[in-house]
Amino acid sequence: MSFFFASLNSGSNGNCYCVGNENDIVLIDGGISCKETEKRMLSIGLSLKKVKAVFVSHEHIDHVKGIEVLAQKHHIPVYLNEKTLKGAGNFIPKPSVKLFASGETIQIGELLIHSFSKMHDAADPISFVVEHNGLRIGVMTDIGKLCDNVINHFKQCNAVLLESNYDSNMLENGKYPYMLKKRISGDFGHLSNEQALDLFLNHKSQSLSHLMLGHLSQENNHPSLVQDLFSKNSVNTKISVASRLQPSEIIMIEEDGNKKAAPNSMMQLDLFD
Repeated sequence: MSFFFASLNSGSNGNCYCVGNENDIVLIDGGISCKETEKRMLSIGLSLKKVKAVFVSHEHIDHVKGIEVLAQKHHIPVYLNEKTLKGAGNFIPKPSVKLFASGETIQIGELLIHSFSKMHDAADPISFVVEHNGLRIGVMTDIGKLCDNVINHFKQCNAVLLESNYDSNMLENGKYPYMLKKRISGDFGHLSNEQALDLFLNHKSQSLSHLMLGHLSQENNHPSLVQDLFSKNSVNTKISVASRLQPSEIIMIEEDGNKKAAPNSMMQLDLFD
């Protein structure tokens, strides 16, 4: 049975990621509008009818601003921890809320969603690894430091969408105020290209077939820079970069650990609709 992931949007303007199989899809965060979520899923052949839950990593607006309409219109439950719920305010419709504790594993249909704490400037930030038939896809963004939780979960993944937010030289020499630079590069900020590369080079599994880099800064990074940096350091792992403007292709993770990019054609609708 196929297991896949895709980015609908990745960046400070909004974050939303899909992970699933033929029967069950979960969204990680809902930081773009309901209309855009519908449009972008349709454009890559996915149906919101298969979305069984939205999982929220933390309360920042670029991760939650589309959830209220999405959850209410499509009757989708929203899973998050209590501190994130308190911080997210009116973006989370109360009837849709499903609370869980950080570190808990939740089963949604045929998927297991493993949550784990991380370091970021939010109330109780978490990331997720979604498991199906022994294969694991991680969605790991908004990370200030490579803590043991991040490293240990990364090691277990067959594919990962990983933050690579800023280039250190671009941030240091850029126009941001000093305090903002310190926040971004601090232990509760974001991962640099160099930190993400260190995680990839030193802690990847031999079965890591695909690495998609995401949440790139518009001011302090560039997709071609990230693509080149990781591609020249990769042998058996396919490298791609998630866009802040459009959805990615669907990445299929096969049972033998191989990666396969699904063609973006209307024929996909027969599989996912």
